[in-house]
Amino acid sequence: MNLLASANQPTLEDFGHDVWWIVLIKIVGIFGLLVFMTLFAIVFERKVVARMQQRIGPNRVGPRGYMQSLADGLKLAFKEDIMPALADKPVYFLAPVIATIPAVLAFSVIPLGPTVSIFGERTPLQLTDAPIGVLVVLACSAMGVYGIVLAGWASGSTYPLLGGLRSAAQMVSYEIAMGLSIVAVFLYAGTMSTSEIVAAQAEGNQLSFFGWEFTGPSWFAILLPVSFVIYAIAVVGETNRAPFDLPEAESELVGGFHTEYSSLKFALFFLAEYVNMVTVSALAATLFLGGWRAPWPISIWDGANTGWWPLLWFFLKVVVALFVFIWLRGTLPRLRYDQFMRFGWKVLVPTALVWILAVATMRTVAREADLSTGEVALYVGVPIALLVLAGLLIASRAANRATRLMAEQAAAGAVHATEPEPEVLPPAGPRRRPAGAPSRAEAGFPIPPMDLKVPPSPRLRRQPVATDGAAIVSTGRRGPTSSTQEDGDV
Repeated sequence: MNLLASANQPTLEDFGHDVWWIVLIKIVGIFGLLVFMTLFAIVFERKVVARMQQRIGPNRVGPRGYMQSLADGLKLAFKEDIMPALADKPVYFLAPVIATIPAVLAFSVIPLGPTVSIFGERTPLQLTDAPIGVLVVLACSAMGVYGIVLAGWASGSTYPLLGGLRSAAQMVSYEIAMGLSIVAVFLYAGTMSTSEIVAAQAEGNQLSFFGWEFTGPSWFAILLPVSFVIYAIAVVGETNRAPFDLPEAESELVGGFHTEYSSLKFALFFLAEYVNMVTVSALAATLFLGGWRAPWPISIWDGANTGWWPLLWFFLKVVVALFVFIWLRGTLPRLRYDQFMRFGWKVLVPTALVWILAVATMRTVAREADLSTGEVALYVGVPIALLVLAGLLIASRAANRATRLMAEQAAAGAVHATEPEPEVLPPAGPRRRPAGAPSRAEAGFPIPPMDLKVPPSPRLRRQPVATDGAAIVSTGRRGPTSSTQEDGDV
C-alpha cells in the first residue's frame, strides 16, 4: 500500500468545469489569502528579526503586537499622496499597479490542495492549471520588473532612476538562473503542469543499486539538490530581498525606485514585494517540497492528504520558506553590486547549465542503455562530477594566480611582497597647520588649529570670561536670569 498516494489528486482534465460562483469564491479567496499572508509576513519578519537582535519587536497594537502590520497599512492608505512636479503622471500612477497585478496573478496556478467539496461541488483547491503552468509564474514574475522600471523612470528624479535600472539588471540576471534551475524538475516530472508536478512527488522513487531495490525519497529537493539550492538563491535576488536588496540601497540611493512614492502607491509596492515572497515560496513548495502533500511521518496517517488538511501542510512549508527569507535578512550583510552581478552570471548560470547537462545525460543513458540507478550514478554521474570539480579547480587557480605568486614571494623573503601603492593623495596646498608639520601629500594629515575657541550660543545667558579673554563654553543649561544680565554687561 502506498501511503503517499491520494485518490483526490486533481489532473488537467479537472480544470475548466467549475460553475461561475465557485470560480468567484476561488478568486476572492486567493486575493484575501495573499493579503492576509502579506500582513502576517510583515509582523513575522519584525518579530523574528527582533528575536535575532535580542530586542522587543511590535508589542503594542493588538494581542502581542500582531495587528501592527494592519495599522501600518491603514496609516499608509490615509497619508497625504504627494505627486512630484517633474513626474510623468500617468506612468507614475500606473507603475505600482503594474508591479502588483502580476504578483497576484502568478498565484492562480499554485495548487493548494486536492479535490474537495465546496457547498456540494467537487473542485480542486486551485484556481486553474495548464500544461505550461510553471511558465505562467515565470511570465508573471518577468512582468513585475516593468512596474519597478517605470516607477523609477516616471518619478523624474535621479535616485529612483538609478534604482530602477539596478532592479532591471538584477531581476533579469537572476530570473535566468531561476528559470534554468527548474528545467531539471521538468526532466524528472515529464510535465510543466504544477498539479502534475505535485503528483510526480506523491510516490517514492523506486531505485535499484546493483540489484538491491529500495524506495527512495520523492521530493525533488532531495533528488535534485543543485537545482533547489540555485532556485533558493535566485529567488532572493529576484524578489530584491536582503542581502540582494541593492535596488533599495538606502546608503547610496535613499529608497531606490520608490523614493518619490507615498501613501497608497507606496503601500502597493510593499504589497507586491511580500506577495512575490509568498508566491516564490509557494512555487518552491510545489516544485521541490512535495506541494500540498504531508511530509513524512505525517503522511503515514491515511487522511493526511485528503480533505482540507493538505492546506495546512502547504502553508507550513510556505512559512518555513518565509522564515529563510527573514533569516537571511537578519544574518547576511548587503553585497557589493559588482560582486552580486558577477555571482549571478559567472556562478549561478554556468552551474545551472552544467547541472542540466548532467541530469539530461544520466536520464538518457538510463533509458537507452537500460541501466539501474546505481550503475548510472557510477558510470555517468561520478565522471561528470570529477570533470566539474577539475574545471572548478583550474578556474580557481587561474583566478588566484597573482595572489599565490605574491604569497610565494613573501614566503621566500622578498622585500616588497606587493607592488607599491600608487600616489593618490592631492598635492600640497595652503592650509592651516603647525609650522614644520608634514602636508597631506607628505604622509601627513590635516590638523585643526590648536587655539580654537567656541563662541557661546546667543540663546544662552552671558557666560563668565576667562583670564585670556576667551569665553568659557557653557554646559547648555539655563541658569537664573535677570534683565540686567541679559540686556547689558555688568
